[in-house]
Amino acid sequence: MTQPLALKMVDAVGDLLADPATARMGPSDASLHRQHLAYGPTGIALLHIERAAAGLGPWQRAHDWLAAAAQQAVTSGPDSHPFYGAPALAHAMACMADHLRGAYQRARDSLNEQMSADVRRRLGAAHRRIDTGHLPELAEFDTIRGLAGYGAYFLRRDPNDDDLRAILSYCVRLAEPVTCGGEALPGWWTPSGPSGRMDDRYPGGHANNGMAHGIGGVLALLALPARRGITVGGHREAVRTILAWLDRWQEKTDRGEAWPYWVTRDELCTGRPDPSPPRRPSWCYGTAGLARARQLAALALGDTERQLEAENALVSALTDRAQLKATTDNGLCHGFAGLAHVAARTAEDAHVSTAGQLRAAIPPLLTAVCPPGTVPEDTAEAVIRDKEAGPGFLNGAAGMALALLAPATTTPPQSAWDACLLIA
Repeated sequence: MTQPLALKMVDAVGDLLADPATARMGPSDASLHRQHLAYGPTGIALLHIERAAAGLGPWQRAHDWLAAAAQQAVTSGPDSHPFYGAPALAHAMACMADHLRGAYQRARDSLNEQMSADVRRRLGAAHRRIDTGHLPELAEFDTIRGLAGYGAYFLRRDPNDDDLRAILSYCVRLAEPVTCGGEALPGWWTPSGPSGRMDDRYPGGHANNGMAHGIGGVLALLALPARRGITVGGHREAVRTILAWLDRWQEKTDRGEAWPYWVTRDELCTGRPDPSPPRRPSWCYGTAGLARARQLAALALGDTERQLEAENALVSALTDRAQLKATTDNGLCHGFAGLAHVAARTAEDAHVSTAGQLRAAIPPLLTAVCPPGTVPEDTAEAVIRDKEAGPGFLNGAAGMALALLAPATTTPPQSAWDACLLIA
């Protein structure tokens, strides 16, 4: 009964968010975040695009939410990033254009020109920064705000695109070690804390391992085109460098394998992570996202042993009570629905010996989102009205529903909506 209940939840969210003019948005009004993929209309449009493409809902809902996102001038240039402004709208338009061309394709092409200009500007600044020996900010390279996120878009648009190749060449440089204050550091070491701001709790900065804001996203970006035979100079060496870093910080316990969310200067000096309680195995930070990135990298390198290691790490994380107990919401970014979606994506590419275990881990995750006795309409409305969740894509109801669709139907996504997460 778990899968039908999950699909009913998807339908309930879709119906409650049917029309931007009348949707009951709760405290997190998507109009306040009009240009933000994570919280605003573009993320909600992705849900309606995916449902319509699967024959589960009308296209008009997707049209209406995209119109709500584009009804005023859209931010581009330095104030935009992959999850905000023109790039966020371009991602949604591209998903729409996969199925309905015409005006959506023309709108996407117009946004592409602006994004290409933005990427060239960002790349110029990044290379100048590397040339002068300074450390990067997270927003230079990460998935949400940086060049890895732009790379995800251009990879989806055209794997042979010159902009993508330029971003991949930058990622290769980013993976090269740097010397700062006489100490060797990975090229992605940042002077700030994980928030992206200077933080006294992180003296000397940190190396971020996450998919959302760290080197995990860069690894996935390098791996995805390499699987298709698209590489630049030093490409595979960069993949191996990042994998070696993650190998160094891999924690092997009786609960399986995991990675710290980040590495501090003190931990770098001692060579071991500080003790910590079990952490949630999320997409943004944690085993789920990193296991998928490592699986993709192993597939690109033809490394079956490493592939199995990554897949087994994910199986362990998804069946470990302590890690699942640390997961406290149902969203896409770091909740149970997101775990189910990552598991489904990983299972698509998994070795025959682990694919079944990954698929077997999905129904309990769906049950965590939709326990027996759930009234989908009530639960969906509660998520939308929750000030910590809301209606949006990354943490809220739309993302939860999107993440449930493929696991609940055992069919691949109809649109490349999750390309922005660098898991496909």
